This record gives sequence, structure tokens and C-alpha cells, in this order.
Amino acid sequence: MSVKILLTWNIKANMEQDYYGFMVGQFLPWMNHKELALTDAWVTIFGNEPQIMVGVIMPDLAAARDLLKSEEWLDLRDQLQEFVENYTCKIISQKGAFQL
Repeated sequence: MSVKILLTWNIKANMEQDYYGFMVGQFLPWMNHKELALTDAWVTIFGNEPQIMVGVIMPDLAAARDLLKSEEWLDLRDQLQEFVENYTCKIISQKGAFQL
């Protein structure tokens, strides 16, 4: 059964330009190289929810866990955390386009 990796975070103050450079230069190209099914990319404009939410569909729970334990992912996540705060990652059942 397909699952979704749901990532959320807030961009650190005064790090927006560096964050977007990292996303365009490293994060998204890595995801494309791995042929990951990026299905969601949401930005919160108003309210107290995380500023950014990203969803990635994986074929099953084992594949999602393997990805999240991989050295490549851990390195990429550590780089991301230089630009963001309140990072969360969870694996949920894949049920549709928008999920929290």
C-alpha cells in the first residue's frame, strides 16, 4: 500500500534567499534524480501552521523507511536544517492530495 512522507518546516528569519537557493540547487534536483513522486508543495500564508509542507508518495512503508534512513537523505536533511526550524517528518497512509 502506498504511503506518503509528509515533511513540514518554517524557514528561518533572514535565510529565505539561501533556503530557496538550496531548494532549487540541491533539494529538488536530488528528489528528481531519485525519481521520487513529489505530490504536494504547500506554503502557509496566514495562520499558525508550518510555513512549508511537502508530500512524497512512496510505494510502501519499507521503501519510505529505507529512504529516510539512507545516508544521502540524512545528509540532505541536515543541510536543509541549516535554513529551517521546526522540521517534522512523518509517514502516513496515502489517501489523497491534501493531508495533514
